[in-house]
Amino acid sequence: MRTAVADRRVTRRHSFKAPLRVRIWKSVIPERRTESKNHPERGIFYTTDCLLRVGTTIEILLKMPEEITAEATTEWLRTGRVAGVEPINSSRGKSGIGVEFDCYQISWAKTA
Repeated sequence: MRTAVADRRVTRRHSFKAPLRVRIWKSVIPERRTESKNHPERGIFYTTDCLLRVGTTIEILLKMPEEITAEATTEWLRTGRVAGVEPINSSRGKSGIGVEFDCYQISWAKTA
């Protein structure tokens, strides 16, 4: 018999999809465009076909919707490190990437 493991999440998780631009920090590799799957308060989860290792520092540019921030839609530039890599059963060889954020900058200009 298998025992269910308790969910260890202690922060709220926002389930919305948002377009992302992802870049490996201090790398000449071009940025990748993808879409988020969900947003824990201190991180993000997305899928990619780019090979990443746990501990890799990345930058993510995303537009945070008004429903989450209670402000006009803003662009956030967030820096963090890959906290987990999860293979996804896909013919395209994609992986799910969990990122834990270290810091962020907010552009207060309204976006369309």
